[in-house]
This record gives sequence, C-alpha cells and structure tokens, in this order.
Amino acid sequence: MNEKQRLEGTQVESVNSSDKKSAKDYSKYFEQVITAPSLKDAKKRGKEEVKYHNDFAIPEKFRGMGEGRKFYIRTYGCQMNEHDTEVMAGIFLALGYEPTDKTEDANVILLNTCAIRENAENKVFGELGHLKSLKLEKPDLLIGVCGCMSQEESVVNKILKTYHQVDMIFGTHNIHRLPNILNEAYMSKEMVVEVWSKEGDVIENLPKVRRGKIKAWVNIMYGCDKFCTYCIVPFTRGKERSRRPEEIIQEVRQLAAQGYQEVTLLGQNVNAYGKDLEGSTYGLGELMDELRKIDIPRIRFTTSHPRDFDDRLIEVLAKGGNLMDHIHLPVQSGSTDVLKIMARKYTREQYLELVRKIKAAIPNVALTTDIIVGYPNETDEQFEETMSLYREVGYELAYTFIYSPREGTPAAKMEDNVPLEVKKARLQRLNALVNEMSLEAMKKHEGQIVDVLVEGESKNNPDVLAGYTSRSKLVNFAAPKSAIGKIVKVKITEARTWSLNGEMVEELEPAEVK
Repeated sequence: MNEKQRLEGTQVESVNSSDKKSAKDYSKYFEQVITAPSLKDAKKRGKEEVKYHNDFAIPEKFRGMGEGRKFYIRTYGCQMNEHDTEVMAGIFLALGYEPTDKTEDANVILLNTCAIRENAENKVFGELGHLKSLKLEKPDLLIGVCGCMSQEESVVNKILKTYHQVDMIFGTHNIHRLPNILNEAYMSKEMVVEVWSKEGDVIENLPKVRRGKIKAWVNIMYGCDKFCTYCIVPFTRGKERSRRPEEIIQEVRQLAAQGYQEVTLLGQNVNAYGKDLEGSTYGLGELMDELRKIDIPRIRFTTSHPRDFDDRLIEVLAKGGNLMDHIHLPVQSGSTDVLKIMARKYTREQYLELVRKIKAAIPNVALTTDIIVGYPNETDEQFEETMSLYREVGYELAYTFIYSPREGTPAAKMEDNVPLEVKKARLQRLNALVNEMSLEAMKKHEGQIVDVLVEGESKNNPDVLAGYTSRSKLVNFAAPKSAIGKIVKVKITEARTWSLNGEMVEELEPAEVK
C-alpha cells in the first residue's frame, strides 16, 4: 500500500464568518509563541509541565455564537487528526453552528492538517489557493489552519507571508481554545495566531461528534518521546502524556452502552501508555486487560512502537476475546545500520525476536507495518535486508514511503544522497513484494467463514456491503442493508490483493418494531 492510499484527506465539516485581516508583520509576535523544532530542547522535557484538566466547558458568553452559521472541516492524515476533528465538530455544535459538506455553504472552513509527509503539506497549500476565490466572494468567511502543520514555524511563516486569506492558525495543543480563537477572529482585522510551543496538557470532557455509530476512536495518550530522526511528530504533538485509566475505561463503557461495535485506542506511540504516570506500573497491557472485560465486540489499538511492546501486553493480547488478532508494528527498515541512523533504538534481531514472541502467543496474528525506502546512506545491501525481513516476518500489508526530509528533523540535516530514481526503483520492488504477500495472505481466507463488522455500502457498488474481519481484511458481499452495524458471518468466495469477496451465510433477525 503506497503513500497515496494512506494519505487521503477526509471531510467532516466546518466553517464560520469573520472580518478581513491585514497583512501585518507577525514575526516578532510569532517568535514569542513558538520556536523552531529543537531536538536538544525537546529532550529536556520534564514531567512537571503537564497539567490535567477535567473541567472543560463552553463559556456562556460564546454560546449562540454559531447561530445561523455553518462549519466545514477538511481533515488530512492520521486517525489522531480525524479524532481531533470529531472534537472540533463537537465544539462547533455546542456553539450553535450547523455542519455542512459544501465549502461554498460554509461560514467557517478549517483545514486540519498533517505534517508527516511533504505532499500532505502541499495538498493543504493547494487547497488554500482554491479557497482564495471563495474568500473574495464571501468576505465574512473565516478560514483556519490547524493540526500538525500549524506547529511548524516555517509553515506558519509561509502562511503569514503568502496566504492572507487565512484568518486563524492554531496548533494541536489549542483545540480546546477554539471558542476563544473564533471570537478573536470575528473581532480582529488581523490574522489570529495561537500556537503554543509548550508540550501540551491533558484536557478531559471535550465534546465530540463521532463519525457514525459503529466504530469509535478513543485517545489514550498524546505526543511522542521517541525522536526518530525522520519524524516531526514529537515536535508537533509534544511530549508523551497519558490519560488516566479511569477516564478511558469510562469512555469505552459509554461507547459500549451506546451500541458501538468497535473501539480503537489511539496514541502516536500507543504502547508507551502509562510510562509518564509517576509512581505507576500501569501500562497498555493492564489497560487492555480491563477493557477486554467490557461488553463491546472489538477493541484495537494503533500505532505501536516495537521498543515499547512488552511481554505483559503480549500476554494480555493472547487472551483474545474482544482483543483483535491484528497488530500494526512499524519496522521502517530491515537493516540494523539504517535503524540506528533512524534512532529507532532496536536492531533487526530484536525486532524479529519480538515478532517470534507475538506469533508464539497469538498464532493467528496478522502483522502489518510501515517501511521507508531510500533513507540517507541506505545501500543496495541494506535495502535487500528490508526485503528479506519482509519475507521472514510474513507481513500481510505494509504502508510504504520514499524518504523525504522534513524541515526541523535531525534527518533533514543529513545528505539526502540516494538518487530519486534509485528510491523509486526500490519502492517499486518493495510494493511488488507487498502486493504478492498480501494476495497470498488473502487467499488463505478462501472457503473460510469469517466474522465481518459491516460498516456500510461498498464505495464502488451501493448494492454491495463492506466491512472488516477481526484481522482487518476488507470484505465485500451482498446482504440486506439491515446488516449495517452488525457483525455477521460471511463465507469467502474470492481473494483479491487488497480485499475479499464473499456471501453472507446467516439470516438476520428481523428488526424490532418500535
């Protein structure tokens, strides 16, 4: 699976109206608000900086702000961004706004951005260009940029200099401040910039508008302290900070009571959960052990770091039940030397030993991964180590990327000395292997009867339903619409590279008449 397949923007809704701003020189103000990513400074993170707030509420003076106005949010990037969008949508509704799925109907448009890849940033700048004409037609339209890109100094400076149609810029730590930011944008003639360089707090009781009633995301922690040399996330999302177990457990219980069928626990480095809780030995294993007792059919988590995948977590996952037998375990490279340059802090051998432990405890596990090719100094031999590791592990899918430097990361200072044509050739070879082994894994399901959580109609055919197995395999099959939102048994009739076709083999109980 390539970068394009992974980094597709999603839409949820957002928008509002505001005053025009002038092109003021914000450089001095900006220097006070945020500093450029600094590995040296970031590694000085202290525990005392994080505060826990469970008293979030919409200020009374802002209620009704959105009356007669509509909002639109376009989301780029990972599940964490999508979940942030759910929170912002919840705040908009609490302020009285209505959602819309059309930018031309919106009074406020937010772009919730991703900084993980350069092309994700380019999409945002392209969209800002398209929105300029809409702003000219509707001077009261508010346009905002939020998310990970907003935490990068170079991005904010570029917006301040070039994209004068933007009214608001706010960061990942400022989402709970959205009512104040909107109010300031309405009142001000100048661009509102609120980007905190502090590491972030934990804010509870934020409203949410979840997408659908079948699957839900639950943040269990924020930030990352790993500082892989290619990654901007520790700078855009701040230090690792965990939510309290009781808050998470209560949220999952509420989702179960509301009829949700699946919960995915989210974190930039989800299995580092609890390590920042002072005086506690409570980790992701302990949390999963409690969550598996809740009456909800499926529980997943993403994304994990091999270095934090401990024996306790493996032991709990092996208990099965509503803990799914699919683990996304990013390796990034199969070469110990490249892993060292990446600062992944494990070797090829240590990774393979972890895989051995997981497979011994969970024989039916489906493993997927992330891989970067063409990292600075990567040789042909080191790339071959990645290819051989892929075969040895037996991954069932991978998200693959050509290395591109991200400004502000340590890797950006390295010489990007692998020619682009070499990078492309390596990616092509790797993707051929990914496709081959994905199809091989899919074919093992032919003739099997599997449980499928039905999410809705197929994107390509409204007469066909689509859903996922416990091992995260997409299944398309004909069934009545009443199956949507249920877990049904499907016999697999055909395997394809990225999906399965099947037929439902059980009759649905008639819906209750109310």
